[in-house]
This record gives sequence, C-alpha cells and structure tokens, in this order.
Amino acid sequence: MIDLSTDYVGLKLKNPLVPSASPLSKNLDSALRLEDAGAGALVMYSLFEEELRAEEAMADRFLLHADLGHGEADGFLPDHGHFQSSLDHYLEHLARLKQRLEIPVIASLNGVSLSGWVELGREMQQAGADALELNVYYVAADAEHSGNDVEARYISLLQELRGAVDLPIIMKLSPFFSSLPNLVKQLEHAGARGVALFNRFMQPDIDLGETPQDRLRMVDHLALSYPNEVLLRMRWIAILRGRTALSLAATGGVHGYEAAMKLLLAGADVVHLASCLIQHGPARLAEILRDMEHWMQEREYASVAQLKGSMSQQNLPDPGAVARASYIRMIEKFEPPAGVWR
Repeated sequence: MIDLSTDYVGLKLKNPLVPSASPLSKNLDSALRLEDAGAGALVMYSLFEEELRAEEAMADRFLLHADLGHGEADGFLPDHGHFQSSLDHYLEHLARLKQRLEIPVIASLNGVSLSGWVELGREMQQAGADALELNVYYVAADAEHSGNDVEARYISLLQELRGAVDLPIIMKLSPFFSSLPNLVKQLEHAGARGVALFNRFMQPDIDLGETPQDRLRMVDHLALSYPNEVLLRMRWIAILRGRTALSLAATGGVHGYEAAMKLLLAGADVVHLASCLIQHGPARLAEILRDMEHWMQEREYASVAQLKGSMSQQNLPDPGAVARASYIRMIEKFEPPAGVWR
C-alpha cells in the first residue's frame, strides 16, 4: 500500500492535500465532509485585522460610551449582555473543530499592522490550534517604502508572533519580492516553520457602465484560481526545495491531480486546495486523492516521501529548466500557427 503521509511544520499528515483558508471551514458540517473526503489537515478561514478593529471601535462607541455627555442617562442604559465579537466566534469555532476533527487544524490570521498579534496568537493557541498561518496581505503602494521596508514588516510581524506562541508559524507570501529565496532565509532565521506560496491578491476592476449616463466606478472583483497559476508556484517551490529547512506549501491553481503531483515532484510538502472545492465540493478532494494514488501505483512509487522534490532545481540535470534558460528556449522555439502572417 502506498504511503501518502507527509511532514508539514512538524505535523505528521496522512496525505499532502490540505484545504486552505476559505468559507468552507466556517461550517462544521462542511469541515467534517472535507475530513471524510480525506483531507490531511484543515486551514481555517482567515480572521481579518480590519474586522476586529472595526468591531472594537463600534463596541467602544455604542456600548462603553453611549452616555457620553448625558450623565443623567447612565441609569437608563439597557444591559447589553455579552457582546460576541468575530474573535469570540472564531475561537469558539476553532475549539469546536478541534473537538470534532481528528486531523490538524491550522488557524489563519490576515493583517498588516504590528499591533495585536501577540494576544490573538495566544488565544488561538489556547483554543487548540495546531499551527498558525500568517497571511500578510500588504499591497506596497507607497513610493516612500523601499523593498527592505516591506520585508522588514514581514519579519517584524513574525517575530512579534513568534515571541508569543509555541505553535509552528507558516508565513503566507505573495510572489512580489525582488529576492524571494533571501526573504525565505530571513523568515527561517526569525523563527518561521514554513512558507505558503503564494497568496492571491484580489484585483479591483473598473465598471464601464451599460449606458453613457452610468458613472464610472472601481468595483471589487473576486475570481477563483485557474490551472495555469500553478506554474508560478511550481517554479519557486522547485527553486526553494533543498535551500531552506522550512516546510513548503503550494497554494493556488490546483484543480486536479496533475497539478498536485507536479507540485510534490517540485518539492512541496503539502498542496492547498480552495477554488476547486468551492466549485465542486469536498468530493473533489477525494477524487484528486484517488487519482494521485493511481498515478503513483502505475509508476511504482511506494510513498510521497520517495517522489517529493525529485524534480526540484537541485535534482534536475539541467537546473536552468526552472530559471532564465527555459525562457530563452521557449522564445527561440516559438512559431506562430499556420496561416498567421509572419
């Protein structure tokens, strides 16, 4: 029987397929269905810094200072009872998942500021999280901030959280760094246990309007991942494998077993799934897992550990295949389709 187990940030997973942060983890029933489908672990939906700050401001305005300027109204204020914040709900849901699921549960924090992470991390650890994924969703749009400033923000966030919890911390990164291997090395020295490549920045769109009288406006645009996105992850996983002791997670663009196998061959320890599960439900995970086993049986692989990283840059006869050389070869070999003007 094939051994599909994998090690990820010190956790022993039964297989490398891990649903990433998405609305699917907000519901206990869907989380149980993901486990039944074979998930190796589960990343909870993200707790957003901005959401917590907005709730704190609202509570301060309406619950604590409702009598400001009206001292005589103090005795007439209603008893608001217990105000359950998003953090309270998140921690309760985390504890509930830990009670019902047998697979590891990874909490997810999404934010950019340096404050608040210590207490949040401690509370998630107390609620039973097996690891923490820190998604620093930071769009570097200020021309006064250098690349070093942006990287320092990531390091500082990690160090603050690292000093508060004993849990493994995974840094979820974007591809927009001038030297990703160097940043990963810094994160390793600062105490990270893994990196997830890559988070997807949702891009705004412009609404042109249906008629000339419509006002032009910027609108939010949510798009699920598409299969070609996996190529960027595969390249950088292949480059990093063997050059860092951190666990490597690939996230974005995995819609079938082919992408999952390629990422594992490149060196990923786990493969995250989200868009394909949102589109097709938890059953899709079971299909991918079954197809992976079939592929490995046909090629006589005994375990995931045997194939993991065998196609990384360090193990390739031609290391340039994941670097500039591949770009040059593709350009030189390209020919327009027949019938196209040349």
